[in-house]
Amino acid sequence: MDTRDPFAAVAALPGVPEAVETARKAVDALLGHRTMRRRSPEISAESALRGARASAALEGADWSLEEVRRRTDYSRTDDAEAGIVGGALRLSAEYGTLVDIWRRSPLQVLARLHMVAAADVVAADALGRPRLAGEDVAVRPDPGVLPGADEVTARLDGLARLLIEPSEAPAIVVAALVHGEILALQPFVWGNGLVARAAQRIVLITRGLDPKSAVVPEVGHLDLGADAYEKALRGYVSGTPEGVAGWVGHCAEAVTLGARESVAVCEAVMRGM
Repeated sequence: MDTRDPFAAVAALPGVPEAVETARKAVDALLGHRTMRRRSPEISAESALRGARASAALEGADWSLEEVRRRTDYSRTDDAEAGIVGGALRLSAEYGTLVDIWRRSPLQVLARLHMVAAADVVAADALGRPRLAGEDVAVRPDPGVLPGADEVTARLDGLARLLIEPSEAPAIVVAALVHGEILALQPFVWGNGLVARAAQRIVLITRGLDPKSAVVPEVGHLDLGADAYEKALRGYVSGTPEGVAGWVGHCAEAVTLGARESVAVCEAVMRGM
């Protein structure tokens, strides 16, 4: 792997360029849709809602979209699923405020994402910081054997350094690797999936693929299935070229499906949804 630009080296793995190109074309079709051009705030808001609902479902709170729209109070601490959905919704409101910070301090954004997601679930002293040795971790999806706390800190630092360096890699590849690394490390005691999928969104925004945050990759991951999600993640964790390429391809397919989801929303808006 080219240590000068490891993101670009992953982008060149067999199968990855084709998967990325398919996803990019799907996103371009969405961004070029006439409803997207005229009513992008509505589409972006609907994307955020659908993404939050799907991310919560992947975390174990599979509520209907109607229920997520209807409910207004997620603060009950005795309702575990409400805590998940509430955290996902709060995250969906944060993307625009964190874009500039991500470009210079990804770790600060990851800490903020965890604080937002887990505010109603974990103790205050566990919010926004990497897990400590011996702490229990709520794992979903399961990447296999988790690295120790020291390795988590070192790898997060390394990821942050890479992210602030220039790279020729497509946004989809960078987003997939950020997503996969957070899931592989499970750096927080709770909510790692929510944080990883939010970070994926932020990368797609900051790297210019989806500047209006209209794509719903979370729906794509949900449509592909939790089992396929976990299997692809374990391929990433294996570190083999085939496993890493398979994970990036899986994430690219999720972006493709997420773009098509928003095209369907555009069509519904045209019909007076």
